[in-house]
Amino acid sequence: KYTKFSISYYWINSLDQKTSIYRSLESVDIPPGKQNKTAALPYDYRIMPLENTSSTGTYYCKVKWNDVEKIGKGVFVLARGKGYINTSYGWEILVTLTVLLAVLSITATALLLWKRKVLCPRRNQLNIPRQKVETQLPSASPPPPPVYD
Repeated sequence: KYTKFSISYYWINSLDQKTSIYRSLESVDIPPGKQNKTAALPYDYRIMPLENTSSTGTYYCKVKWNDVEKIGKGVFVLARGKGYINTSYGWEILVTLTVLLAVLSITATALLLWKRKVLCPRRNQLNIPRQKVETQLPSASPPPPPVYD
């Protein structure tokens, strides 16, 4: 009873229109000793390259015996005009991170220089206390040059 069946492939587009793709009548011989047992047989069908983006939809397989009909879960296929485009953000992340680090580095350098200018007095102000110290030294020998000069 179940050795003769039909296999059909079809797809349903976004407007819920059903389009038949392929249909085949099959007849399977049952080997001796395998009667009254469940069997699973694979039947592959390859969809040729899709012509345009209107081929987008869900593709189904249907098997029909005399009184029984089974339909597969379906496979959704998205057809795009330019093919698959990899959405890798590697370069964008690298450039963003580099720019962010550069801005932070420049800001930290500017803050350090500003803080040094505020905390450290000018050279002229350093010379004033040194001159006062020099006047207190004995006049017999010239003072040694400062180490930082």
